[in-house]
Amino acid sequence: MRDTSPRKVCEQGLTWIKPSFLWMMYRSGWGTKEGQETVLAVEITRDGFDWALRHSCLSHYVRGLHPDRGAWQRDLKRAPARVQWDPERDLHLRPLPHRSLQLGLSGEASERYADEWIVSINDVTPLAREIHAHVTGGDLDAAARLLPQEQGYPAGDELLSHLCP
Repeated sequence: MRDTSPRKVCEQGLTWIKPSFLWMMYRSGWGTKEGQETVLAVEITRDGFDWALRHSCLSHYVRGLHPDRGAWQRDLKRAPARVQWDPERDLHLRPLPHRSLQLGLSGEASERYADEWIVSINDVTPLAREIHAHVTGGDLDAAARLLPQEQGYPAGDELLSHLCP
């Protein structure tokens, strides 16, 4: 039996926090892609998420946000967390014009995540499958009613200024 404790999962590489349910459904194919058949909702502390944001670097170089490409590369190499902004998804998993944050953790951030930040872990695979069944059956209203309630993250400018191109 494989050890899937939070510590063991984090040791296997970069751990990604994907706060958007529909983006996770896009990434996992509604929990049907090989190796992604189980969808977990991991609740973490706000202090932990904020720490990760403060100690993160954008996953790509942005002229004007970074002094130069070399400085960005040094920051990325040192940062225990990285941020990328990916298109949010609709119920058909098509890209929307606005973006969702994806937060990759390594090193110290990954250790803190496993040891300190996790509040709860819930298997939401049945929910993903139920919503997907409504989508494929054409009942988007029923699917939308089942979606987890999500809202913008109330972060001050100082927390995101180094991450928003």
